[in-house]
Formats: sequence, C-alpha cells, structure tokens
Amino acid sequence: METPLINPEAIPPDHRSGYVALIGKPNVGKSTLMNALLGRKLSIVTPKPQTTRHRILGILSGPSYQVIFLDTPGVIQPRYGLHRSMMHAVESAVQDADLLLFMVDATQDRPDTLTLERIGERPAILVINKMDQIARDQALPLVEAYTRLRAFEAVVPISALRGDGLDVLLEEILQHLPFGPPFYPKDMISEHPERFFVAEIIREKIFEHYAQEIPYSTQVNIVQFEEREGGKDFIDAEIIVERNSQKGILIGKGGSALKRIGQAARADIEAFLGKPVYLQLHVKVRGDWRNRDGLLRSYGYSA
Repeated sequence: METPLINPEAIPPDHRSGYVALIGKPNVGKSTLMNALLGRKLSIVTPKPQTTRHRILGILSGPSYQVIFLDTPGVIQPRYGLHRSMMHAVESAVQDADLLLFMVDATQDRPDTLTLERIGERPAILVINKMDQIARDQALPLVEAYTRLRAFEAVVPISALRGDGLDVLLEEILQHLPFGPPFYPKDMISEHPERFFVAEIIREKIFEHYAQEIPYSTQVNIVQFEEREGGKDFIDAEIIVERNSQKGILIGKGGSALKRIGQAARADIEAFLGKPVYLQLHVKVRGDWRNRDGLLRSYGYSA
C-alpha cells in the first residue's frame, strides 16, 4: 500500500480511508457504478461483456474520507493468456482491498458461484444492481440464495445506471473502512497516466463500432503522446489485431472505418483531456497476441 501523503495533523480523527474492489461477472455494471460514484467517466462502458481488461483505480475523496475504488474485469473461466492476466488482476484486487463490492445482476436467476469462489471470506457488501429492471420484491429470492451461501456486511439494492441507492451504498462503504489518513492527495482521481485513458477510449470505440471477435482481438497502444504549447496535442496510437482479415475490416474501404473510429475517439479524448488533439491511428497484425507472454507483458498485462 502507498504511504499516506498528507500531514496527519491536518486530518480529522474520524477520517476513513481504504481500498474497495468491485467484483462480479461481466456486464453486471461494475464500471458503470464506479463512474457514477466518482461523478466522472474513468472506466470505459459498452454493452459487450469483458470490456474491462485492467484493474482501474478511481479515487473518491471527501472531507472525512477517501475511498479508492478498484474496478476489475468480469470473472470468467480463462481461455487465453489475456484472460489469465485479467483474472490475476481480479485476484490482486481482492487481496489488496479492505472491502469488496460483490455485484450481481438483479435479473439473474441463479447465484454467481464462480465469483463467490474467488472472493472467499473477504469482507463484502452484496450489491444488487439493475433494480430498475424488476419489481423490488422480485430480488428477494436472489438475496436469500446468496445469503445462504455466505455472510455479507450489508445488502444494498441499486441502479448504477440511474444512480438509485448510491447514497445508501456509499454510507455502507464508509462504515466498513478503517480509520486513517488519505493515501492520495484529495484532488487526485486516479493514479493512471493520461495515455492509459486515451488508449481505453480508443478501445471503447472499437467495441462500439464492431461486432463478433474484432473487439476482443484488438489491443490499443499509445506510441507517442506529445503535448504542444499553443497547438493540438499529438497522439499516435497503434491498434493490434491477430489476423490480416481483421486489419482489413478495421481499416475499411479507403480507410473509412478507421476514420470513423478516429473521429469518435478524438471527440471523447478531447472532452477527457479538456484540450484539442490530433489523433493518428494505424493497425498492426500480431498473430495470437492474446496467448504470447512476451507481447502481453509489453502491452501492460501480467503474463
């Protein structure tokens, strides 16, 4: 854990700080929830499962608290080296966290035993998401099924998309965090560099514009990120695919498809950075990169 950066004398004695990991199956709304709690979009969100690949850190600070959220990939049975790295990110978040938010979909019909196995007996709040899609009493059998399997610190029904129940959830989180000074400056929202979020935005646009295997076979790397005084920042990004056929689909006729991705990504990047950018995209083929340990490490994954 990080060493606290604030003078202890400036911190109220009842100040709470801690790490809170969001854990659950793909598409239960972990990223949507973290973005809603932070009041800012840090984690990319798409309707497709397995959008999140890294452990993404977001910091929520108030006068008497600092909550360090860890958004994690959805829990799955690994099929590739990339999947194994994603599950390692989940495991490290579980171990590092003071508290888990075990998120489940209110519309599901059976408990998520795969995720339950991964979190063990770590302190956890059961968060029933997507309550806007069902009548409130319809969630009772699901809650009873989970509470028969293990004890939870609390059970909180929410709709992350609508923001319902988030005030109650935050109160529960704060009650279960340890007393202590903040680990980060109070105006800091993440420890990831800007280029990380820029790459994630580009990857989000690929998920939004392409179907089937294309989004899952792509990796985005920022080759160059140059801040230019008095002009547009220059960003050069490469999109990695596994086959030449995928490269052709991504680029499109006369480069039209890649241009659409670039236009959509640039708009969100400029909103995120608060400044104009010149975005340059190109596509490279790296066969079977999701199973190649050396490439995975070079792309920032634990092989």
